[in-house]
Amino acid sequence: MTRKTILNDSHRALGARMVDFGGWDMPIHYGSQIEEHHQVRRDAGMFDVSHMTVVDLHGGRVREFLRRLLANSVDKLKRPGKALYTCMLNERGGVIDDLIVYFRGDDAYRLVVNAATREKDLAWITAQAQPFDVQVRERPELSMIAVQGPAARGRVIGLLAPDDAAKVEALGKFAAVELPGTAFGDVFVARTGYTGEDGFELVASESGAVALWDALLRAGVKPAGLGARDTLRLEAGMALYGQDMDETVSPYEAALGWTVSLDAGRTFNGRDVLEAQQRDGAPRQMIGLVMDDKGVLRHGQAVRTAHGDGEILSGTFSPTLGKAIAFARVPAGDLADGVRVDIRGREVPVRVVKFPFVRDGKPA
Repeated sequence: MTRKTILNDSHRALGARMVDFGGWDMPIHYGSQIEEHHQVRRDAGMFDVSHMTVVDLHGGRVREFLRRLLANSVDKLKRPGKALYTCMLNERGGVIDDLIVYFRGDDAYRLVVNAATREKDLAWITAQAQPFDVQVRERPELSMIAVQGPAARGRVIGLLAPDDAAKVEALGKFAAVELPGTAFGDVFVARTGYTGEDGFELVASESGAVALWDALLRAGVKPAGLGARDTLRLEAGMALYGQDMDETVSPYEAALGWTVSLDAGRTFNGRDVLEAQQRDGAPRQMIGLVMDDKGVLRHGQAVRTAHGDGEILSGTFSPTLGKAIAFARVPAGDLADGVRVDIRGREVPVRVVKFPFVRDGKPA
């Protein structure tokens, strides 16, 4: 059965084209994916991301549990409200999921994990938590709206009472604040996102989310669908679980080595594998590609290198660059001899570039 977010009627009233996305009925666009992409890069747009899974953790040993569960170290979270991006690994060092963890204080943390991996994530987290006597509570009654773009912060802050507005305005990046009793009910405001632009991800009750969505519309924030979200995140160099990484791929093979903390005295799932890959190098590497010829780079296309073949992971036309861009995974090694992509039997040269492809709304 297809699931619907509380904003489903709102999307349809705005003329959204709806599609099945991991079992959810979600808006792909509201008329023009390209216009929505540019709206976020140039001003402010908002996304219904209520299909994401919110999980709250409580217990006296919850920090100890997260030190074991996650490849990044929650010891970096010194103050309540701070957040961390990390991967959750299996014993082979493969990525079960990527997620954000928020330190809420008083032995309490919040995880936001991907929608498509909900069931396996909850099963894994619950099983891993049992020896630590940690309470794992999914929060399906909560909804989430991401407001992103250079004008996003101002639009959100403008909807809040002065005291709450001051708290939100003071938020640093990858930090969150809880606002009880706003005009939209209790709201969890995180300065995070998946577009490469500044903004917030707002977690509220279902009724609060509807009121918040409507208020943002009145404030001039335009809705954007999953299509624009995908082109925005790829331009920003952000990986998509299930396409750019999975349980057979380590963080080092997904260009996420920066999220691995091999801190002394901490054992976590897959650590032995990651230590070996840090020492000896991972067998594969994820690279960024730009195609200057006309055409589109698409998932599954073969990538030819001097060290062997790989494949395109995420690929799209970049509205900001006006060219095709992609992530690819290829055998480890020097790529000075060039890289080519097989497009319907024709090998097309592509440029290997560092990502993000776009930073602050402009070519990186």
